[in-house]
Amino acid sequence: MSTNQLSERILNMSTSATLAMAAKARELKEEGKDIIGLSLGEPDFNTPDYIKDAAIEAINENYNSYTPVDGYTELKQAVITKFKRDNNLTYTLPQIVVSTGAKQSLANVALVMLNQGDEVIIPCPYWVSYADIVKLAEGVPVEVKTSIDTDFKMTPAQLEAAITPKTKMIWFSSPCNPSGSLYSKEELEGLAKVLRNYPDIYVLSDEIYEHINYTTKGHISMAEIDGMFNNTITVNGVSKAFAMTGWRIGYIGAPDWIARACNKMQGQITSGANCIAQRATITALNESPSKVQFMIDEFKVRRDLILNLLGKIEGFKTNIPEGAFYVFPDVSFFFGKTLKGKTINSASDLSLFLLEEALVATVSGESFGNPNCIRISYAASQDQIKEAIKRIAEAVS
Repeated sequence: MSTNQLSERILNMSTSATLAMAAKARELKEEGKDIIGLSLGEPDFNTPDYIKDAAIEAINENYNSYTPVDGYTELKQAVITKFKRDNNLTYTLPQIVVSTGAKQSLANVALVMLNQGDEVIIPCPYWVSYADIVKLAEGVPVEVKTSIDTDFKMTPAQLEAAITPKTKMIWFSSPCNPSGSLYSKEELEGLAKVLRNYPDIYVLSDEIYEHINYTTKGHISMAEIDGMFNNTITVNGVSKAFAMTGWRIGYIGAPDWIARACNKMQGQITSGANCIAQRATITALNESPSKVQFMIDEFKVRRDLILNLLGKIEGFKTNIPEGAFYVFPDVSFFFGKTLKGKTINSASDLSLFLLEEALVATVSGESFGNPNCIRISYAASQDQIKEAIKRIAEAVS
């Protein structure tokens, strides 16, 4: 069948750049190439045993039926406990919706909040799917450009300048994928000071990386900031901090009218999330975050390692990410140069060059809203990181 039979919706949608690069790397691996994958945001740790044990117990207890659309009550209670313990946020059961991953949570919010033409302010760089999810809901992404010199963070002045009568929402992540940047309490208060003048604007705060945080001050939620609780949808999940990417559990805390709408939307699309994964997540959230601190400590060692190694390569300009497990170097130094007979005109060119020449998979920053950078994940072993950066250095030397 011809593609002209497909909807404009799908034809206008971009393919996820991270998944596309991972697929390309897999193809080369199947051809026998020794590819080092630093493109996917996926911890290389196994899910901790205490979480796996909870899943096995759930199987043995015959959890195999459809789940409530918005999640088991016990899991929603665990989410409430987590929000109170880790973020000083007080939610009630009707304000929590559990979904098949944080990505579905984002899509639910977009579909229930946005009408055609509503504008959503998105600081760049942003996670690859934000803009396309907004477009799917017939919203208009409004990109606010930041640079490595401002640690890739939006200022209150930039936020104020981006607001129009059509602004409905702001979407951002902290710690940020892809930059690893973390908004401090003072920085969030600066943004909130602007937003308090616009009570009809809602914030989607993506906090999936909250525990992967290398600061002494810790993570601050936007909903914690004075006056922001009723205008903030907090999105989180267990993929990153608990090494549970394939378990597909995300959740929101939101005003109850938004949560009810997300529940209604989800009821027509997927219904409730996987029963075994939900039971395991109850255990993951009820236990102290200190049980996964060993992963965070190792990520910090890897961050310092990769920054040190990249710092020795001319043309890779990096900031110091305070969270997540990515570096987002500015590589515009290479634009217009020829490497091994190939002219590099963009971050996409460089990313493809590194895959083909160095056999290292990264992701171009163009898909994250910053065409001068590439994203490198350090969710890989120290030996892989050392070998990958050695190959990159040799390829661009």
